[in-house]
Amino acid sequence: MAKKLSSVIKDQTDRALWEVWNIIDCVPEELWSREYCEMPLYKHIYHMLHSLDLWYINPKASDYCEPEIHVPDLNNLDVVTDRFISKSKISDYYDAIKDKITAYTNFLDDTMLSERPADCPYSKFELILAQFRHLHTHMGMIMGFIIEATEQWPTVLGLERPIPQDDNYEKFC
Repeated sequence: MAKKLSSVIKDQTDRALWEVWNIIDCVPEELWSREYCEMPLYKHIYHMLHSLDLWYINPKASDYCEPEIHVPDLNNLDVVTDRFISKSKISDYYDAIKDKITAYTNFLDDTMLSERPADCPYSKFELILAQFRHLHTHMGMIMGFIIEATEQWPTVLGLERPIPQDDNYEKFC
């Protein structure tokens, strides 16, 4: 019997969120502010997280609130900003996004996937799929920065590796 699509989306989202956290956790302190394409690494991470936060559920939601660390253009990789974001603040933001998206995927069912959120031209499925594409583009870049600097490959889960339930795991393969 085929799995429900919403169950697959939940599982893959949980796996992606874990991998996002592992990538952030693998960034050595000396890389945190290093510039790549004229932007500090933390801004690349913030851009990735901000997009996930805004676009995974509904980019047109009237009740969306920018995170308290946000300033105009902080999420824009084409605009230089002078806001520094600590790893601790990024971690807090990640936790909030994870909680929000987990609650959403726990509620989601297959009949909802073709629905469009309020005032949004895209279906829920399109938004989720677009975020997987965007997320993994940026995660791949960030992994490349980490691998180049550390000569270590951050752990990924694939389809079969269990998601670690605590901090007792190898961050690198």
